[in-house]
Amino acid sequence: MAARNTARKRAFQILFEGDQRGAEVLTVLADWVRLSRADTRQPPVSEYTMELVEGYAQRAKRIDELLAQYSVGWTLDRMPVVDRNILRLGAYELIWVDETPDAVVLDEMVQLAKEFSTDESPSFVNGLLGRLKELKPSLRRDEV
Repeated sequence: MAARNTARKRAFQILFEGDQRGAEVLTVLADWVRLSRADTRQPPVSEYTMELVEGYAQRAKRIDELLAQYSVGWTLDRMPVVDRNILRLGAYELIWVDETPDAVVLDEMVQLAKEFSTDESPSFVNGLLGRLKELKPSLRRDEV
């Protein structure tokens, strides 16, 4: 599933860029799509990347509430920007994308943390997403 791995990495990069620029993630996504169509050297933005970014955008407020509520000792603003966006992406895919097994989401997000963040980040990401995984049934019920 290298294609899904790449799609997640690009979705993370789009969320990260939006956070850094203070821009809406859908605007950043549109920029990436436009650039990939205009410049053949730019990799295309896959359908799954678009699904992840659009899905996150629809639930961004709820996802940030969950991350703030369940991260022990960390406010959203104090989290490293890389970790915050990996967690945002992971929370969306974990809670709302039924086709992806929970273990795959956790593993993929931990890998992103290993690649892009600090030595402590993989365990932080794994711990917080693991907590959300445990609470997933009640979190989805709360949304109805």
